[in-house]
Amino acid sequence: VVLASIVTALIGGLGIGGLLETLGTSFVSNRAMAIFILIYLAVGTLERSGLKEAATKLIQKTRNSTSGKVVAVYGVLRGILAVFNVSLGGVAGFVRPIIMPMCYGAIEAKGMEPNEEYMDKVKGMASGMENISWFFCQVLFVGGAGGLLVQSTLKQLGYKVELLDLAIVEIPVGIIAVVVGAIYYIYHERKLYKKYYINDKEV
Repeated sequence: VVLASIVTALIGGLGIGGLLETLGTSFVSNRAMAIFILIYLAVGTLERSGLKEAATKLIQKTRNSTSGKVVAVYGVLRGILAVFNVSLGGVAGFVRPIIMPMCYGAIEAKGMEPNEEYMDKVKGMASGMENISWFFCQVLFVGGAGGLLVQSTLKQLGYKVELLDLAIVEIPVGIIAVVVGAIYYIYHERKLYKKYYINDKEV
């Protein structure tokens, strides 16, 4: 990609100076797109310093903790923070380094070894809860991208609405979505736990 950009700049008469200027301008105008790089660096540094181990030990101290409850609590927290447009880093920045080790810890706290198939399904649950909470609650932030998209779409259809009105209408939708998602994943995880642990023990 770098070689192609250099060749294109030279053939197009832009020159090295013009290429660097264009790259700099593009980077500055789209710098928010590069935030994920900082997230990866921060998460990697924290993991190297024992982030996973700390998350696992924390959940092991909690009584009656299950992977489903961990996912559900995360969903509620994610929904609340989405109202203020605060991102925890999503799947790569929060679910993988913090939520999943907590789910592992919830299993290990019961004196059991994490089952690979079970944990793969829990990963899907955690990612699903992330999507539900963020998708339905981000519109509650007045002026957020979701609200602006809905407002512009309705405007094209002839409906003029205020962002605050959109957020107010979305409140019950966001609450219902997060609650239903949390209940579903708790119930689903119980079925998975029974399948991969209790039934296997009986066998």
